[in-house]
Amino acid sequence: MDIIEIQKPHSVEPFKPDPSALTPHQIVKELDRYIIGQDKAKKAVAIALRNRWRRQRVSGALREEIMPNNIIMIGPTGVGKTEIARRLARLAQAPFVKVEASKFTEVGYVGRDVESMIRDLVGIAVNMIKHEMMALVEEKASSLAEERVLDILLPMGPSTVQGGEDSHFGTRERLKKLLREGKFKDRMVELSVQKQYVPFLEVLTSGGMEELDSGLQDMLAGMLPKKMKTRKVTVDEALKILSQEEGQKLIDMDEVVSEAKLRVENSGIVFLDEIDKITGEKGQISGPDVSRGGVQRDLLPIVEGGNVMTKHGMVKTDHILFIAAGAFHATKPSDLIPELQGRFPIRVELNSLSKEDLRRILIEPENALIKQYTALLETEGVGIDFTEDAVEEIANFAVMVNESTENIGARRLHTIMTTLLESILFSVPESGETEIHLNGDAVKKTLSGIVADRDLSRYIL
Repeated sequence: MDIIEIQKPHSVEPFKPDPSALTPHQIVKELDRYIIGQDKAKKAVAIALRNRWRRQRVSGALREEIMPNNIIMIGPTGVGKTEIARRLARLAQAPFVKVEASKFTEVGYVGRDVESMIRDLVGIAVNMIKHEMMALVEEKASSLAEERVLDILLPMGPSTVQGGEDSHFGTRERLKKLLREGKFKDRMVELSVQKQYVPFLEVLTSGGMEELDSGLQDMLAGMLPKKMKTRKVTVDEALKILSQEEGQKLIDMDEVVSEAKLRVENSGIVFLDEIDKITGEKGQISGPDVSRGGVQRDLLPIVEGGNVMTKHGMVKTDHILFIAAGAFHATKPSDLIPELQGRFPIRVELNSLSKEDLRRILIEPENALIKQYTALLETEGVGIDFTEDAVEEIANFAVMVNESTENIGARRLHTIMTTLLESILFSVPESGETEIHLNGDAVKKTLSGIVADRDLSRYIL
């Protein structure tokens, strides 16, 4: 039987393009590495991303008039809607937030408003820029942290002064050399660090501090005394802690916030999942549909372009890309209020996954499930091989269970694979096996009984 040759994921990304210069073909090619099929949706998001690059190069006042191509992706669960949006944001190195639209309805929504998704997006962008700037000053921060550790290991005292400055400098240089060689990495030292605590106002609102006036949290943080505590840590840990502290001092937070707001306003992506859950059927004006309509009206000024106050200042939403998604089983996009419909000019239907799609999903993407389990078992010194008929059978069982119970698309593969490999993953540390081969018969033997018992498969698969 033919063994499926699984190409290991690249430890380093083989293609690191400048996200601002990606062509639509390159974007689709990159998305193909992780998502099987759904070519129409990939093409739509690729054009939307490229249009941002084009807009930045338009001169004059017309640039501000060019609105983003907001998209609604229509398709059943588990066909790749979320994955397309997430991979697109990662590819563009853009701030990205995923929001379940249903949480803004009255029933599962306490203390948050629709503007919170923009506040979350800004927070993500601030952390992203901060991380990038910390990487730029990492070498300098490490050097400063090293000096502070040397101060702990060799403090300036009366005996040091008596020995003379030259003697102290010579000893310090020798210690620095030993420190860099890792001779002191396990030695314990005392380190003063800032004590972490949760402000008492955190309990006042269900959404935490985010609903308070934008600058109140920072103002209170500045007023409250900073308490220090002494910890005993290894030199290795001390270097990491002090590198973080020094890095924080080296970066300009005003610059971080300014760049983060700029990136949110020009390249931020908001993924509104389950938008069909806030869509009421036409003609219904009572019950939960009143709440759903209210959420749509609240979303409208944000999607069409407005200002949202965040703790970092005012943020414009005019050029944020909104990608909405929903199954639309009981409703359709035309059931959205007309004003909101007009703000999502691109509509893309995603196809249900066939058996062939599921088979390819198992083995082709960079993060394919079989690659994941192969890598997990390799950590135990065990190799696992799947024959072609084994992969066929796994895909076949996924289709069968999706058809007989709820169709959850590619997510069904996770439950199938977990059930199939459960006994192997449990026993392999003590089994002494170094090679495991799975063929179609082994897959049938493990799964056929569960699939045959429909009631049992509802709970297990």
